[in-house]
Amino acid sequence: MNPRQIDRFFAILSRELELEAKVYVTGAAAGALWGRVRPSVDIDFAVDSKDWVALQVALDRTVRLTGIQANYAEDIDRWGLITLMDYKRLAKAYRRFGRLRVYLLDPATWSIGKMTRYLDPDVKDMIEVFKRQRVPAHRVVRRWGEALKKSPKTAMLLQFRHLVEDFLKTHGRAVWGPFFNSDSAKALFYRHAGIGLSRRRLRTLLE
Repeated sequence: MNPRQIDRFFAILSRELELEAKVYVTGAAAGALWGRVRPSVDIDFAVDSKDWVALQVALDRTVRLTGIQANYAEDIDRWGLITLMDYKRLAKAYRRFGRLRVYLLDPATWSIGKMTRYLDPDVKDMIEVFKRQRVPAHRVVRRWGEALKKSPKTAMLLQFRHLVEDFLKTHGRAVWGPFFNSDSAKALFYRHAGIGLSRRRLRTLLE
């Protein structure tokens, strides 16, 4: 599914819904619109609507008309164990289709969902989007740290931390260039995540 097909989906949804609504796109569809990465097979999004029944009817008809599957919820923060925090406030306006306004999760927040899965296609998506959108390393690392700190206490916290460390070490220079320092980035991540480090260890990372 390419950007034109995604646009057509929302144009038809707007026609079928005939009500004001806001959509916040994430997942592979958002990646396709941010970075024209691998084709998406469905569309994941949060949606604000005052008439949920009318919305569901309109979405069901839109799915049948377009052949594109939709995964949606009022609050997509409930989909994962790592919080997306204030994803609606930071979302970027994409397009307006009649009374339907479509936003994209900002790349740093969008990448949280990618990090929790961390499959090879997810890693490639993040690299492509970060490079195309020129997202600074400090913005991504800070967002990941804040998400880790504010997430509920589960086994996923340690796994997410290790995945962040691996991405910075393995892929950091591919995204942010040869002068990228993964240890400094990890130190920034730890600070925003509230992970305590000894002064000696912190000094070692920052040298």
